[in-house]
Amino acid sequence: MKISTRKTISALFAGLVLAGASLTASAADLLDTVKTRGTLKIALEGTYPPFNFKDTKTNELAGFDVDVAKLLAAKLGVKPEFVTSEWSGILAGLSAGKFDVIVNQVGVTAKRQETFDFSDPYTLSSAQLIVKKDDKREFKSLDDLKGKKLGVGQGSNYEERAKAVAGIEVKSYPGAPEYLQDLAAGRVDAALNDSLMVAYLLKATNLPVKAGAPIGEIAKNGIPFQKGNPKFAAALNVALAEIIKDGSFAKISNKWFGKDVSKAPTAQ
Repeated sequence: MKISTRKTISALFAGLVLAGASLTASAADLLDTVKTRGTLKIALEGTYPPFNFKDTKTNELAGFDVDVAKLLAAKLGVKPEFVTSEWSGILAGLSAGKFDVIVNQVGVTAKRQETFDFSDPYTLSSAQLIVKKDDKREFKSLDDLKGKKLGVGQGSNYEERAKAVAGIEVKSYPGAPEYLQDLAAGRVDAALNDSLMVAYLLKATNLPVKAGAPIGEIAKNGIPFQKGNPKFAAALNVALAEIIKDGSFAKISNKWFGKDVSKAPTAQ
């Protein structure tokens, strides 16, 4: 009876050890998985300039987020492997393990943090006004534009936001080039867009316009990945801190936006 019991206990213990080993293996930290594989699988849309898009000359992915992702992969000691996905399914793809991270200006929100862990924020943005360079008036909020004309992108969140403020004459345009032309010509008093896009637009245009006051809350954008990967989280944040400290992040940021987008937006 004792021998039989001891054998039974030994068998049970061995089974538990094997089960535990199997569980540990399946729950390996993402950092170990990435290092073993030798690649970091990075999801992005590929249709979101200037952040990520297909370069028609090289037929390769290009953009700010692509450059940042390449730097981070190098710091982790692996190669970047890009996967394109429509925005509508990109978070679900991350949940399903189709890729390791998303580098696509994903806003860090309380709702998303219930499902994913995020890197430290690497871009900060807010809604921001655009005004003429020689305009001496100070527009510090949408309320200051009551009785004035404001240019916005048709169908954008900014169009909706501007129309919610009574007294503003909102003029909607197919895109930024059109409202910037009207702003430069004095046909509107100001325009409104996301501060990251404002920086990009101003770098690309020769029109006499400048960044006006940022308005509203600061949005933080980070890199999401599946929960339960503390080693990967630490390594990713170290890599991010290193590219900021060594100036390589600022170099990329200035290349695309003419400013350091890891810092809160300001008026020019």
